[in-house]
Amino acid sequence: MTFMARAMQLAKEAADNGEVPVGAVIVDPSTGEIVGEGQNMPIGKHDPTAHAEIIAIRAACASVENYRLPSLELYVTLEPCAMCAGAISFSRIGKVIFAAEDIKGGAIKNGPKFFEQPTCHWRPEWAQDEVNAKEAGDILKAFFRMRRKKN
Repeated sequence: MTFMARAMQLAKEAADNGEVPVGAVIVDPSTGEIVGEGQNMPIGKHDPTAHAEIIAIRAACASVENYRLPSLELYVTLEPCAMCAGAISFSRIGKVIFAAEDIKGGAIKNGPKFFEQPTCHWRPEWAQDEVNAKEAGDILKAFFRMRRKKN
């Protein structure tokens, strides 16, 4: 299973729990080991900061016993928002790979382009995984379509 495939699996689990389907894994590329993972849980945790990336960052920091993660890579199914981009910068993750772009709420490729701001002190490499972008987008679209039908 690829790292993005695991993130997709986490996104689907989030959807099954009624959360916006976003999943994230943090990997040590030198070993190929996943050191942290997360899925969106703001509803279940009653915590607006419980985004997949934040949960994965917390888990990775605990795993490596450090609040800085410069040699690690984050794989996430959706372009991170401004809050998550800030957490990525503060934790000094080395590289971010996201699948679907988020034209409304994204903050890396879209919106404020957080890592390009002069006040951003750590700028990770980033790339869009265009191979998995459609699948990630389809998961999100299906989730919101189902939610609209319920209301």
